[in-house]
Amino acid sequence: MNFFHPETLTFWTTLFFLLFLFLFIKMAWKPILKTINEREKSIEDALAEAEKAREEMAKLKADNQKILNEARAERDQMLKEAKELKEQIIEKAREEAQTEASKEIQKAKQVIESEKQAAIKELKNQVSELSLNIAEKVIGDELKDKDTQLKQVEKLIADIKLN
Repeated sequence: MNFFHPETLTFWTTLFFLLFLFLFIKMAWKPILKTINEREKSIEDALAEAEKAREEMAKLKADNQKILNEARAERDQMLKEAKELKEQIIEKAREEAQTEASKEIQKAKQVIESEKQAAIKELKNQVSELSLNIAEKVIGDELKDKDTQLKQVEKLIADIKLN
């Protein structure tokens, strides 16, 4: 028997191969498959975690954008309210200033009117006094009684209307 004969060599090679294959399947195949399956599962878990993290990041980004938009809207609303308040304050101040100016003008008119009346009264008194003095000198002895003269002058002044 020659081991190096091609037919014998093929037989023994096939036999050793089958024996090796049988032992390999019995002893190493299951641990290798288990390791491969565990590795595949860990890769799938890592991909699932990565996808979950990506979705969470997208959700956080959307939430951040929403919060940012809300903050901008709130800021715009606050600016609008501040502008309206400013305009109201300005308008109120303008109205108060106008009211105060009207009051001051009215007071000034009243003061002017009272001063005018006082001046007219004073003028009437001076005119009556002057008239009396002139009348005394002109008439002299005709009207001796001063009370009668005053009554006569007051009657004449009442008849004269000054503005």
